[in-house]
Amino acid sequence: MSPLTVGVPTEIKQDEYRVAITPDGVRELGMHGVPVLVQAGAGTGAGFADDLYARAGAEVVSAADEVWERADLICKVKEPKPSEWAHFRPGLTVFTYLHLAAYPEVADALLAHRVTGIAYETVQTAHNLPLLAPMSEVAGRMSVQVGAHFLERPHGGRGKLLGGAPGVRPALVIVLGAGNVGWNAAWMAAGLEAEVDLLDRNVDRLRWVDQIQMGRITTITSNRGVVERLIPEADLVIGAVLVPGGRAPVVVTEDMVRAMKPGSVIVDIAIDQGGCVETSHETTHADPVFERHGVVHYAVGNMPGAVPHTSTYALTNVTLPYLAELARLGVVDALRADRTLALGLNTAAGHVVNAAVADALGKPAVALDEALAAL
Repeated sequence: MSPLTVGVPTEIKQDEYRVAITPDGVRELGMHGVPVLVQAGAGTGAGFADDLYARAGAEVVSAADEVWERADLICKVKEPKPSEWAHFRPGLTVFTYLHLAAYPEVADALLAHRVTGIAYETVQTAHNLPLLAPMSEVAGRMSVQVGAHFLERPHGGRGKLLGGAPGVRPALVIVLGAGNVGWNAAWMAAGLEAEVDLLDRNVDRLRWVDQIQMGRITTITSNRGVVERLIPEADLVIGAVLVPGGRAPVVVTEDMVRAMKPGSVIVDIAIDQGGCVETSHETTHADPVFERHGVVHYAVGNMPGAVPHTSTYALTNVTLPYLAELARLGVVDALRADRTLALGLNTAAGHVVNAAVADALGKPAVALDEALAAL
């Protein structure tokens, strides 16, 4: 069996500058005999010129249409936008961040055209989400610098410095969720000498953080009462709650937001899974914030897109082995051989496969073996 042709189109989501693969990644695929089509300009925003891809062995083509039509396996960063749905067809595989719980219309398009959709965010080992982890780390780290920026008075905030000053109390940062996003956010905030409370329901996870940070971060077991008491005290709230494949639960209610101090800031990193703050709605890098009840809300759905050079390297580092597996073995054989990758299968042959995604969409899920048999 010949390897599948991989196609890398230019991302068209607003202010999305990442690209799905680095030139080094293209070269690695070439070592396995995998042909790669890259749309001209796809890597420009991340600092990768077309000639770098060409020298690495990719065929650089001018139009997105050609990439979508000639490729068997489309590799992207963000969910396909409506203008890209016209390229959907049976037999096509799309490998990207899908976040179907937050974007059900994308799910409908994939199902209607019987496209095989494999989502980075639901590829799962026994203990982690390997393809979500690097972007979670980037978003978590970014959330603190973003929050610090919008806490400044000229940007609508309270005018409070995260680390305070000698003789002046630092800002209080509340981080909701101690996964990769929350842990990195808390770590960065503590590094800037803010007062940091990290909340999670998993006591073992909090114990791990406590052992590493040795008291620099206050770990607190999360429940409704604790959240209600702490949120009004916060200068910066970072929402980092995740349900793999599902919609993020609302942890911060509108009443809690209403009780916060004027000029406080919320960074809802969970917005690409629907958001964990009731008053949030998705924003863009071009227009990143809005005010509700006197509180500044930042809810950009593709935060790592603002640092595309770093993000593209970090993403390629983890996606490349799975992409090579899919292209070399074919989609069905790769999914049968690798159950970690198989958990990334969200749609196949007009059906939803991942149980958490199906539950979030209110649709029935088919068994993996049944889905693979239909491909």
